[in-house]
Amino acid sequence: MGEGLLETSARPVISNEPAITPELIAQHGLKPDEYERILKLIGRVPSFTELGIFSAMWNEHCSYKSSRIHLRTLPTKAPWVIQGPGENAGVIDIGDGLAVVFKMESHNHPSYIEPYQGAATGVGGILRDVFTMGARPIACLNALSFGDPDSPKTRALVAGVVAGIGGYGNSFGVPTVGGEVRFHRRYDGNNLVNAMAVGLAETDKIFYSAASGVGMPIVYLGSKTGRDGIHGATMASAEFGADAEEKRPTVQVGDPFSEKLLLEACLEIMARGCVIAIQDMGAAGLTCSAVEMGAKGDLGVTLDLDAVPCRETGMSAYEMMLSESQERMLMVLKPEKEQEAEATFRKWGLDFAVVGKTTPTKRFVVRHGDAVMADLPIKELGDEAPLYDRPYAERAKLPIIDAASVKPPMPVAEALEKLIGSPDLCSKRWVWEQYDHVILGNTVQRPGGDAAVVRVNEGPRALALTSDVTPRYCEADPFEGGKQAVAEAYRNISAVGGKPLAVTDNLNFGNPERPEIMAQLVGCIRGIGEACKALSFPVVSGNVSLYNETNGRAILPTPTIGGVGLLDEFTKSMTLAFASEGEAIMLIGATRGWLGQSIYLRDICGREEGAPPPVDLAAEKRHAEFVRGLIRDGSVSAVHDVSDGGLLLALAEMAIASGIGAVLEAPPALPAHAFWFGEDQARYVITARNSEPIAQRAKEAGVPFMRLGATGGRVLAVADERPLPVDDLKTRFEKWLPAYMASKV
Repeated sequence: MGEGLLETSARPVISNEPAITPELIAQHGLKPDEYERILKLIGRVPSFTELGIFSAMWNEHCSYKSSRIHLRTLPTKAPWVIQGPGENAGVIDIGDGLAVVFKMESHNHPSYIEPYQGAATGVGGILRDVFTMGARPIACLNALSFGDPDSPKTRALVAGVVAGIGGYGNSFGVPTVGGEVRFHRRYDGNNLVNAMAVGLAETDKIFYSAASGVGMPIVYLGSKTGRDGIHGATMASAEFGADAEEKRPTVQVGDPFSEKLLLEACLEIMARGCVIAIQDMGAAGLTCSAVEMGAKGDLGVTLDLDAVPCRETGMSAYEMMLSESQERMLMVLKPEKEQEAEATFRKWGLDFAVVGKTTPTKRFVVRHGDAVMADLPIKELGDEAPLYDRPYAERAKLPIIDAASVKPPMPVAEALEKLIGSPDLCSKRWVWEQYDHVILGNTVQRPGGDAAVVRVNEGPRALALTSDVTPRYCEADPFEGGKQAVAEAYRNISAVGGKPLAVTDNLNFGNPERPEIMAQLVGCIRGIGEACKALSFPVVSGNVSLYNETNGRAILPTPTIGGVGLLDEFTKSMTLAFASEGEAIMLIGATRGWLGQSIYLRDICGREEGAPPPVDLAAEKRHAEFVRGLIRDGSVSAVHDVSDGGLLLALAEMAIASGIGAVLEAPPALPAHAFWFGEDQARYVITARNSEPIAQRAKEAGVPFMRLGATGGRVLAVADERPLPVDDLKTRFEKWLPAYMASKV
């Protein structure tokens, strides 16, 4: 690209340079000491545009300034890991020349302010992260946390978020195959929308964001830039107050049809060998993408904003640099391929504009008209971002609750009826039926099971995908809660027969400037790290979302884990539905009847207290390997992991999924309510024609084993309890959410 690009344009210079005041600095989310760092770094007062650039690069959402030192402790390597954290998405090798590219990110704050567009653009952003790496997206998942169902805004937030996820994903043409939905009063005023995307690429055709070569053209691709989303990243790095509704202009607007065109155009020019580097324009838009590309390549970047395609008139440099308009990419192209790339994008009806070039200066220079609007050291914009080792105050360990001390307020059968129809444990069919979960034709297991199963191309291999966390455990004991989130993802993948390979995480917490919140973050990261290491389940990508609180009340700590596993034969994937009558029902794993932080204790006894169940990682690995072996050699007919609600909930879900009942034997010495509803970890329910061979294998493997009863009939018959018709349980299970959403109250 010639110097002509940088010559004075006929377009008039737009003056938008107010004086830098303490109030303006605070509005940009910068602390006084951070502003002093800026002054020392550049040796002068920044321009308004430069202040905006620093605000974008140094906010929590982009710089990870409160979490970086702790994130570095996570295990990120394994022989199958091609790319760990630090790129648009993580990449793992699954053999046969193929790689899985995946990541999870949050769009929490926008989704509260404007639920449909906030959730929709969250999906769009994570899809771009995946195809930016050269992968074709094959599946999406999500993890949603809403406030108390009785709170005034909850129903509207659920409706808007689910519609936004479905609207974008369905239109783009990728199946949404799994996820989770929870309700708790602590998410009032700050719901969580975590979106995960998974794609396939060839291992030798992965694309990265680091620019290379001096004088290479920097090209803007996709949709035009508007004023939507300005200060979006800054807004996502601050807690809400009573004025949350006024932040609606910071929410972006998405167009899934443009994104589909962008996907096809990007993959086409990648295949043609046009691309040196590529970066999605996500949080902080043009600023973050350009800085990251240059800094990673040890190069400078010069941008000419006169060349940026705009859909609104009179946009200032500040607005163009901070806009978070959707469906946009920034690329460094091979000069000899520039015309070919442009022709491809024009064919797809997308904007293509050379907006800058790489330089040897290691400076980030932004020109607009006849003025230089920014001239900053590019490496320092990222590398010199504040890094905080914030103080944290760990809470005292909560007491272990003796199951015998918990007096059951109702019989076991009645408790099951209540729990199976409760907001957290009921069927989420109303949600996932709004998503297209079968488009592309490779969905083997649909939502509603332990993990989704999606074929790799035409098979025979398949991916097992899940997202999980138990926030109440994380608040009660962040270390054990972090471990448990990983262990549950590991179990879910194992329960369908997949070998767990890697995770992406989305760490959602409150204000890290509060020591008690910082303690949650540190504890959960330590727990996640220990579990990932013990289970050979490395973290390859992720996102941190802090300041999730409203009027000083934080969300429950919610470090969501997205897990990916591999099956050699998709035809051998296992489901949770009882396969037939007359089969033995068995339990793998030990049961102590752990009621601390259980849903039974909370929803039946009205007590949110006690220590959560401990997670024995060695047992998790041993039991999972044992179960996967049974699935692999065809020894079992159904598998379900035991999690929220305990053993009887798991059995009820298996009965409901099949329409087949069960006769269950009396529990051992434990109190009945503790045995049936305790949330002990590392457990699976399995079924088979004959229990004896499995009992022998379990004994040889040192795996706890118990026969629970047998399948048959149309009732769930628990010893010494009133029999429960499976059809009645199914009605209760399916009823709550549609009835709630249809209510006009």
